[in-house]
Amino acid sequence: MIGVEAAAALAAVGLGMLCVGGNWLVDGGVRIARRLRISPFVIGMTVVAYGTSTPELAASIAAAGEHGGLILGNVVGSNIANVGMVIGVSAVAATVVVRRGVLTADVPIMIGFSMLLVALSADGEISRHDGAFLIVSLAAFSAYAYRRAWKVRGPPDGGGDGEGPGRPAAAGAPPAAGALKFYAGPGAKIAAGVALLGAGAWLAVENAVVLAQSFGLSERLIGITVIAVGTSLPELVTSVVAIRKGHTDIGIGNIIGSNIYNILMITGVAAAMAGIAVAESTFADYAVMIGFSLALLVGLRSGALGRPAGAALVAAYCAYLAFAFLAG
Repeated sequence: MIGVEAAAALAAVGLGMLCVGGNWLVDGGVRIARRLRISPFVIGMTVVAYGTSTPELAASIAAAGEHGGLILGNVVGSNIANVGMVIGVSAVAATVVVRRGVLTADVPIMIGFSMLLVALSADGEISRHDGAFLIVSLAAFSAYAYRRAWKVRGPPDGGGDGEGPGRPAAAGAPPAAGALKFYAGPGAKIAAGVALLGAGAWLAVENAVVLAQSFGLSERLIGITVIAVGTSLPELVTSVVAIRKGHTDIGIGNIIGSNIYNILMITGVAAAMAGIAVAESTFADYAVMIGFSLALLVGLRSGALGRPAGAALVAAYCAYLAFAFLAG
């Protein structure tokens, strides 16, 4: 095991990689959205959300089979962190304005999948069959998001908000001869951003675990706090960068999409590999996760989440972390 000083230095390097990767991922996503006239929110909920969820997926695959509690702690803890920490900090940095569809469809869908996870856990296990069902649900949701991407479109070069009637999909498609050039630049930037996010999150998380263990923290506590916060850093960096650049839809779409993918993709893949035993204490974490989602829904009633609401989310998340550490 490396020393505490080396672990701290490597964790700092990982955080730096996250910052650069978040910038590249947002820039690439915005450029694709503008060129294809796809709603930035949909880009945030699909391409960007998939990219920023890769650290959770990697951590869960590595833990599959032997550390089921760590997997659920990572998923549930990350979803709580995404709302309490990421959206909270983003709202403190700048008022988060959202479309009506976020209130009427997107957040309710996120809550619905959260409740599905609770239902599948009711027998004390998320079986391989349950995992397969979650993966099928992921495919269905991805198909829904893809269809929506081509229906909800704005004018060329991102001039609209994607709320009006869409034009035919062919109108925004590049000619066959120029397709490679059309996608190459932003596509490469997205790929590089995802690679940096994944590597940076791995460095940050692995070395944060070393630091946590050196202070005698339990594996469960590491899962719901250190690893959950660490794997949520890409969402935090990406969302804050997006919102500060004026791309609020990408920022909020990233969080909603990431929370859905955490449940369907991360839990689904890990459960399909080996099944996941669900401890009784996990249901309390489920309740907190759904509670934060409901608080977000209430906070967005006016169509915007301001600094006071953001500060309240951050304070609630800090209180949750404090309780988790005290409970051990």
